[in-house]
Amino acid sequence: MKILMCVGSYRKGGNTDRIVNLIKAHLQVEADRHQTALELETLYLGHLAIAPCRGCRACFDQGEDKCPLKDDLLSVKTKMRQADGLLIASPVYVDDVSGITKTWIDRLAHVCHRPEFAGKCACLVTTVGSSPTSHALGTLSLALSTWGFYIAAQAGFKMGALLPAEDAKKRYEAQAEKIARQFFQAIHQRKFSRPTFRALMTFRIQQQFWQKAATDQADYRYWQEQGWLDPRRDFYQPHRASPVKVALARFTGGLLAKFVA
Repeated sequence: MKILMCVGSYRKGGNTDRIVNLIKAHLQVEADRHQTALELETLYLGHLAIAPCRGCRACFDQGEDKCPLKDDLLSVKTKMRQADGLLIASPVYVDDVSGITKTWIDRLAHVCHRPEFAGKCACLVTTVGSSPTSHALGTLSLALSTWGFYIAAQAGFKMGALLPAEDAKKRYEAQAEKIARQFFQAIHQRKFSRPTFRALMTFRIQQQFWQKAATDQADYRYWQEQGWLDPRRDFYQPHRASPVKVALARFTGGLLAKFVA
């Protein structure tokens, strides 16, 4: 099992890093308990070259390899594709994710049109001094679920200006253990193979849109290459959702597609 951890903070050893390290330790405990080989890799987004999106639409129309910003973004995306699970952690700045985390999201906007991370699990983490974390978690959840990720676990942590590592462990050890267990089990048990009603419905809306589009854009070509335009396909990947749930989701998605697609 391979898990990639992206830390959306410039501050190594800070609050966000300390929570990630707690979760990382418990992920290893879970792997040992299940006798599963575990590979963990941590990337600090703030220490990579990820420039702000220019809005040129090259990634949408021609493919992400045509992006004029030749920086580290695509290498990060490759690591995301190679991993079974992704943990994204961000400090909260002005009630939302950090700037570098939002830039990472913006630069991967093309994945909203072609959800290539279906079949992978995600864990969402935010840290904050004292204010609520729900808005920042919502930003992460919306982006990653649109990209196809199954959201296995999420939590926000109130840390103050800088909570000493030992104090962070005492205060949040149990919560970190719970999150790690949920995240590990979601990957291990392939919980992504039981898509939500919303995920099934979203697939139908997108499918109906691209079936009508028939353009030469990279988005359309991707859907065509994946076989997602086939009327018999009801999700991005094989799944175990009940036929009734699938039928209702496709019916609802078909109706909504008339207004949004």
